[in-house]
Amino acid sequence: MPDISKDNDVQTVITTFEVTPATCQDLLDELKVACDVFVSKQPGFVGAAMHVNDAQTRIANYTQWKARDDFQAMLRSDEMQAYHQNFNALCKSFEPVMYDVVVSIG
Repeated sequence: MPDISKDNDVQTVITTFEVTPATCQDLLDELKVACDVFVSKQPGFVGAAMHVNDAQTRIANYTQWKARDDFQAMLRSDEMQAYHQNFNALCKSFEPVMYDVVVSIG
């Protein structure tokens, strides 16, 4: 389970997907399969959460990793490249970006 905290020593990756309402659920389903079957089994995986805006035109996938290298190794794998092809077919664009939590409240 993701823990959003400044004191949490993890690498945070937020991937945003631009979709249409017609493809939003299909991409969510594909993301869940990728996470359940492959991503969550990779070394260093901590947790993930998926968010959808109310217009169903944006998906944000929040993942946490023990280390940057763990995420990068997963991202470069042949298995993840195959999932990326599926994602590309269901969205206009997507971009994974690494973040550090600098402020957490609550």
